[in-house]
Amino acid sequence: MGDTRDWAAGPGAAEQARSVLAAAWSCGVSAAGAREDFAGALTVTEDGGVLLEVPQDSALHAAALCAPRGEPSAVLEFADAAPVPVRSRIRARLSMAGWFTPGDGPLHFRPTRVVLRRSSGAVLVDLDEFAAARPDPLAGAEAHLLTHLAGAHPDAVERLTRLVRPESLHAATRVVPLAVDRHGLTLRIERTRAHGDVRLPFHAPADDVTQLTERMHALLTQASAASCPRALQWQRADGEG
Repeated sequence: MGDTRDWAAGPGAAEQARSVLAAAWSCGVSAAGAREDFAGALTVTEDGGVLLEVPQDSALHAAALCAPRGEPSAVLEFADAAPVPVRSRIRARLSMAGWFTPGDGPLHFRPTRVVLRRSSGAVLVDLDEFAAARPDPLAGAEAHLLTHLAGAHPDAVERLTRLVRPESLHAATRVVPLAVDRHGLTLRIERTRAHGDVRLPFHAPADDVTQLTERMHALLTQASAASCPRALQWQRADGEG
């Protein structure tokens, strides 16, 4: 079924692309007719380039050494997966086409085309904006923050649903935190055969975990003042919760 979203105050494409890259632990690389997957072997440079540790006996390393001018064309692919188990767990995909430059150490990848694919469609990211953008300051901590919220504070997640329009909660079977960034929290609302995402924007951006804690407390205070959503009352009346 359809995936409906209600976005508000979210990151721009360049910032989201850099955030996906900053949090990535693995990537797929296609070059000179060969494809390899690498895990725990990449470092991101200040301008969004990638340093990739490649075994010297790999096909990719051979392609880098043997290509004309020593710069083979390549495509790097990254998947942004939600840290909390949900249906349709991939939140975005990042593809970067460009060139590998071999050297004495890691291969240096310089992008010439950056495409961010989200549920709303694909976006061609301007290269200058991509190079100048900075990852979301919470990108590195997001996985821990979301798994902690979902696992240790399910009562807080349920309270936050009071900020969601009742029609968005109709027939909901589960609500879990899907994403968090400096601009807000996204909740995944799952139904039997469909799901939708709802954005809860912060009153001001959070530049670190301390500020995020304050923003979350503000949302919870706002939620406490709201009435309990009828949709979840119906769900509990059917035996849930």
